[in-house]
Amino acid sequence: MASVNQSDKAKRSLVINIRVEPNQLNLIDAAASVCGKSRSAFMLDSAYRAAEEALLDWRLFRLNDEQWEAFNQALDMPPEKNEKLHQLLQVKSPWE
Repeated sequence: MASVNQSDKAKRSLVINIRVEPNQLNLIDAAASVCGKSRSAFMLDSAYRAAEEALLDWRLFRLNDEQWEAFNQALDMPPEKNEKLHQLLQVKSPWE
């Protein structure tokens, strides 16, 4: 049996332990089952998606006066003509 060195251990996935109420666990297990995933895979996918959304929704950014002026000038400029975007906006959405 081969021994595991420290660098191999560092490359392994980390473990996250959380406490949940029984009703929460039941709901998570039901959703994981419907999705055909293990509980761990479902929870990791869900947490990862929520983390991405949280970071993408983070709207606060700070600018100094010069950066603020440049930002406003860019917003005030008329958009460049973009034929591919125009064509895309003409396509009917699949849910319509």
